[in-house]
Amino acid sequence: MDDELLELQRQFEFAQQAKSSIRLSDRNVVELVQKLQELHIIDFELLHTVTGKEYITPDQLRNEISAEVSKLGRVSLIDLADATGVDLYHVEKQAQHVVSDDLGLMLIQGEIISQSYWDSVSEEVNDRLQECSQIALAELAAQLHVSSEMVASVLEPRLGTLVKGRLEGGQLYTPAYVARVTAMVRGAARGVAVPTNLSLLWSSLQQLLQEMDGGSGVAVEGSFFQSLFNGLVKEGQLLGSLRAGVHWTPNVFAIAQKESIDSFFSQNSFINYDVLHKLRIPQPIQFLQSRYPEGIPLVTTFVHPSMIEMLDAATEDALERDSWIDSLSILPMSFGSQDASKLLSLCPSIQQGLKSDKAIIFGDSYVFSSGFIKDVYDLLEKEMETFSVSVPSSTVVSDDLRETKIGHDTSRSTESNETVSDSSSNKQATEKGSKKKKGRGAGNMMTGPAESELANQDNVPTKSKKNQRKGKNISSGQAAESKAAAKLGKIKEENLNVPSEDWVMNKITALVPDFEEQGLDGPQTILGPLAHYLRPKLITSWKDKRKALFTENAERMKNLLDNLQKKLDEFFLNMQLYEKALDLFEDDQSTSVIFHRHLLRTTATTIADILLHNLDMHNKLKNGVEEVAEPQISESISLSSGERTSIAKNFPGSLSNKALAVVEALEGKRVETFMTALRDIAEESGLLLKKLDKKLERTLLHSYQKDLVSQVSAETDPVPLLPKVVSLIYVQVHHKALQAPGRAIAVAVSRLKDKLDESAFKILTDYQTTTVTLLTLISGASGEEEDCSSDRILSKRELLETQMPALKGLVLRTSQS
Repeated sequence: MDDELLELQRQFEFAQQAKSSIRLSDRNVVELVQKLQELHIIDFELLHTVTGKEYITPDQLRNEISAEVSKLGRVSLIDLADATGVDLYHVEKQAQHVVSDDLGLMLIQGEIISQSYWDSVSEEVNDRLQECSQIALAELAAQLHVSSEMVASVLEPRLGTLVKGRLEGGQLYTPAYVARVTAMVRGAARGVAVPTNLSLLWSSLQQLLQEMDGGSGVAVEGSFFQSLFNGLVKEGQLLGSLRAGVHWTPNVFAIAQKESIDSFFSQNSFINYDVLHKLRIPQPIQFLQSRYPEGIPLVTTFVHPSMIEMLDAATEDALERDSWIDSLSILPMSFGSQDASKLLSLCPSIQQGLKSDKAIIFGDSYVFSSGFIKDVYDLLEKEMETFSVSVPSSTVVSDDLRETKIGHDTSRSTESNETVSDSSSNKQATEKGSKKKKGRGAGNMMTGPAESELANQDNVPTKSKKNQRKGKNISSGQAAESKAAAKLGKIKEENLNVPSEDWVMNKITALVPDFEEQGLDGPQTILGPLAHYLRPKLITSWKDKRKALFTENAERMKNLLDNLQKKLDEFFLNMQLYEKALDLFEDDQSTSVIFHRHLLRTTATTIADILLHNLDMHNKLKNGVEEVAEPQISESISLSSGERTSIAKNFPGSLSNKALAVVEALEGKRVETFMTALRDIAEESGLLLKKLDKKLERTLLHSYQKDLVSQVSAETDPVPLLPKVVSLIYVQVHHKALQAPGRAIAVAVSRLKDKLDESAFKILTDYQTTTVTLLTLISGASGEEEDCSSDRILSKRELLETQMPALKGLVLRTSQS
């Protein structure tokens, strides 16, 4: 077998050395190789070289790549493509196979690098590190044209073997350098005696190292310091606590901190949270609760249970003495009102007092006994007896009249069924009593002393006839009266706002000087809550008393309003009747003013006095004034100008202004102004003013004429007879109810010249002249001429008495006819 092999080798060698007689071109060889591949004689892959004149197998290419890497340690794929003459694509593909088959190789960024290359690099880095003490990975990466992460991953497994150093924060340090920095960190940390942020400490060490190493020094990262620091803490070379990785509290500070807190708390039985914040304790409540489990946390302070015992003894003493106490005056100055409130809630005496209603807490820190509160309330309740409230009169009168209007109309409808004759006879019988007679001086005609005498005479009384109304619903009127009576017993909501808290506080200060004696910095802080507590009780008591008083006064107010409305109807109708007679004298301005003023000073004044007086009485009854006399409507009510103004000013709001307008109109010169003001105040008060229509005017005028005839017939005094006769003539001639003052009688008589025949007018003028003479003698009589004057006065009076039948005949014959 061996001989056969040897023979075949010799033949093969001979064949190779033998020169071919036939030469093939490159193209023929390529075609021949392709044919052999098609016939599967060559059943393996062949790679073309870049020149195209050579073939190479993948295995051979891999062998050449491995050989090149083994020789250089680090080869670029581009360089391999040039060295092998094979396309870069095939080189990259085969390089991946080479690297995958050999774990000591790595393909990075188009380069194949062996571990031997990194070993040599590590040795070079170690040599340089020993010279410089520190090297930045970024610098090495730039020199080796790789990333810093690649350099770190290569050097880390070789640290301590090929590389004698320490890798930290992107820097390589020698053990000597690390030992020096460790000593600096240890010294700096041990020099800190208060809680410190380590970042600031590392910044100062970085500056120190830069100054020591000069401009060539590499900046040391804070993480390197932190790593060294953590190692020292772990080894026990540094004592303290680390929070959040950067907040360092040395043991010496923690010990001093706890000793300070223990000392303060044991001496004072409390400690403020601000003190712990200053001692760098971020969560004081948790810290204190863990250290003093028996303590009690408040809002701003942590206290020992003995503080509660002290406060409880003081409050218990105050409650037993029926007094009050400010807990802040017992507690230290640093305690707040919320702290005091929480402490009070923990006191056994307060807990028991609140359950039994023996204690009341105001303003967080003030404790009052119920006995003290009751004493203050009793004093204030006595003061409330003199407290009065002004209720808007316009509202009072208006509301009451509107509520009882149906009831009034019902009563008036019943009364209006009386006949005119019955009304006249009843009024005449009544006025013969003690009431003031009205209009009896309407016929005087003199000026000077004689006119004054006539002006003092009473006016002729007149009667008003109420307009008859039928068909009123009596049942609806009774329902309205019931509703009105119910409303009169209610207190209006706006009146419940009194007394004010300021009033209560002022009264407490005056009645209880104990608050000022305590020397409180701000009495309002205690008086305000106390007044706020007592005021509703005072208002409730005041309301109950007023309600009882209103119930008592309700019937009196109703009768007052009923009577006022009735009387106002009568007087206002008469006023309208007298006003129409003023038109006869509008052509003479001076005379017209005299008549207007006379009517204002007589009938208008009576109306105003009755209205103001009774509105004032109603207002007092409504306000609960107990001293109000029994209300009554009387023509004898006479007020001075000052009294009218005072009453008007006591009315509130717009009612006061309109009442003042009525008072001013009485002093004016026109009746129209008074009538307008009267209508305004009646509307504001809710009163009704009946308008004089034609039918009612005829009825009233007939009653007025009938009454004058009766008075003229019964008159025996010659002086008062004249104005009554003149008024009766004006009714017969002009159908007007004239009210004339004494100074205007002469003008009134002169205006009758064209209305009477000569004989009748002469009788009237002669009687008027004789009357003026008689009154002049009476007013001018003196002691020296007493005898002479008496004779003359007597003779004139006898003359008038002889003329009286003729004067009466002027009007009585006409009336009878």
